[in-house]
Amino acid sequence: MKIIISGSLGNIGKPLTAQLVKSGHDVTVISSTADRKDAIENLGAKAAIGSVSDADFLSKTFTGADALFAMTPPNMGGANIIKNTTDAGAAFAKAIQETKIKRVVMLSSIGADLPTGNGPIAGLYNIEKIYEKLDTSITFLRAGYFYLNFFNDIPMIKGAGIMGANFPASNCIPLVHPEDIAAAAAEELQKTQEGKNIRYIISDVKTPSEIVKAFGSAIDKPELPWIEFTDEQYFGGMTQAGVPEEMAGLYTEMGTGLRNETIAADFLNNDGNATGKIKLEEFAKEFASKF
Repeated sequence: MKIIISGSLGNIGKPLTAQLVKSGHDVTVISSTADRKDAIENLGAKAAIGSVSDADFLSKTFTGADALFAMTPPNMGGANIIKNTTDAGAAFAKAIQETKIKRVVMLSSIGADLPTGNGPIAGLYNIEKIYEKLDTSITFLRAGYFYLNFFNDIPMIKGAGIMGANFPASNCIPLVHPEDIAAAAAEELQKTQEGKNIRYIISDVKTPSEIVKAFGSAIDKPELPWIEFTDEQYFGGMTQAGVPEEMAGLYTEMGTGLRNETIAADFLNNDGNATGKIKLEEFAKEFASKF
């Protein structure tokens, strides 16, 4: 198959590209930066350098392809983030429609069933709605909360001896490792099913209490606590750390959605299966290696 991968050689794109090339597919990887060209070609893939917001570039890249992994960048600038994310999805949709790609796998998220109250995930809700109108086979691959986000807590652990966010230690959080997303995406891209389908990809479901216990054990801080911040404390901590205000506001809203359990509800109530291979205890070792 001729398969297009967006997302460059990030935490998902790199293992996904390697898997598909190993399986004998003709893979093209989209990247916004020309300096990734050599690394892409070293994996045995072709490089397409351009912007995912440029529908003409995408149409040219998609022409003749059998399948597409559609991923919009997680941070579309410090302002107008939801609009920029939605606009990139609309550019993808225009190119998909023009080139009549038969199979699309879109990276989405838990909480993408909600139009609001989910922070940056609202952009993925908008894109899912745009894609639903396309006449092609699409799987919405709804991923959990990335394990890798916890790397951002390392300075807080080292500086204050705590972990925390604006949701409590008792809530169930669906978690995912990028390698499990890559494996699920590779599987979905090679399917021939019709229509629109939703697949959740979750590696594990744990509470923050269980998360700090696993991390604390791995980094020799067995008493590591989880602190629930107020929304104001959480927002202030991010902005003081240099996160742009709009992005900090969106992450605060996402935390609120995890706190009131609306973001995880559709998965927990209708699926609930953590099918990914990389469980929390295994990721804790990876966390310790970065600590």
